[in-house]
Amino acid sequence: MKQVRFLAAVAVGMFAAQSASFMLAPLLVAIAADFDTSVAVTGQLATVTFAAWAVSVILVGPLSDSLGRRPVALTGLVLLSAGVLASSFAPNLETLMALRVMTGLGGGMIPPNSMAAVADAVSPARRSQAVGGMMAFATLSTVIGVPVVALFADSGGWRLPFVVTGSLLAACALLNWLWFPKNDGAGLRTFSFFSRYRTLLAMPVFRSTLAVNLAQRMAYFALFSYLAAYLLDVYDLSVGAVALPLGFVGIGTVIGSYLGGLVANRRDRMPLIAVSALAGGVATLVLSSIDIQLWAAVAVATGAISLLSLGWPVVIMLSTEVSGKSRATGIGLLGVSNQAGGVGGGALGGILLASSGFPGIGYLCLGAAVVSAFVIALFLRPASSGAKLLLDELS
Repeated sequence: MKQVRFLAAVAVGMFAAQSASFMLAPLLVAIAADFDTSVAVTGQLATVTFAAWAVSVILVGPLSDSLGRRPVALTGLVLLSAGVLASSFAPNLETLMALRVMTGLGGGMIPPNSMAAVADAVSPARRSQAVGGMMAFATLSTVIGVPVVALFADSGGWRLPFVVTGSLLAACALLNWLWFPKNDGAGLRTFSFFSRYRTLLAMPVFRSTLAVNLAQRMAYFALFSYLAAYLLDVYDLSVGAVALPLGFVGIGTVIGSYLGGLVANRRDRMPLIAVSALAGGVATLVLSSIDIQLWAAVAVATGAISLLSLGWPVVIMLSTEVSGKSRATGIGLLGVSNQAGGVGGGALGGILLASSGFPGIGYLCLGAAVVSAFVIALFLRPASSGAKLLLDELS
């Protein structure tokens, strides 16, 4: 029962962090109107969130590996809930951006620490299934959280979702206080920061994996960050009406994350995620370039999101296999590439949206997928991408 409650606390924490990160998508148009600016500019709220998230995951890995999982989990959730609640009172765009930095710093502490905690508690034989299941549950935030945010915004304005989400995050922090184990190794151990990173970054295969993840997450975040704005603009939907299509698209993230957990045990996992990303990039380009009926567009977007989501659990699994006692540090490195992909997808997507319209986002997604496939073909062939080689490089 204790382990079930622990896994529940971790899953809820990851769900909450993902919800806080992705909640901006259906709010960009309303925030732009309120602050008298463009969607391309308010889209940079996502950029600063991902940038702060990337900084956070750089720092949190060694802290978690040295001080324990519980204090890091609680600190991250407190920062996260405070940042989201305060965002509801932001008087201008500059203040909101600063609070999104705070949100990113808190949110970035959750995934590396949570995945390391799960890897500590679950046997290697069940680890990939646990990681895939945890990621699938966390990505339910795109199915449940984002559409609910859109509904609240439609009924009470863009500030109401921040109040509701912040309150739920505070409750989540309390849940983790009660259920997260107090004997998870907390307490000061030998603290090392740079040596943990040097060990992991010394592996060429691991560096290549970071590059693949960066490119694939850039494609994912570019599509997801501007999808709501695309549906609102092209199909003239209200903010409330876009909730249901976003819910269907979010199912694609859940499916991709779950399937990624199954693929993670396969020897040919890297070529599989390369093909998946390429197909997702093509689907995104089709979506943004061809006029199709609304629900056909939703179906294409769902498929694209699913395909672009498959690689994330695979690289998480690679990290848990090779990181040893620096698991949170290894997952944190992946988090850096993950959030750097968010920064690149949000920033480049905004630039291309302003200069060439929504088709530019499609070309960005396809180009990023091609880069990831190129790196896999050169450096991560099946014979060289398995966990055995990675472990050999560590020894």
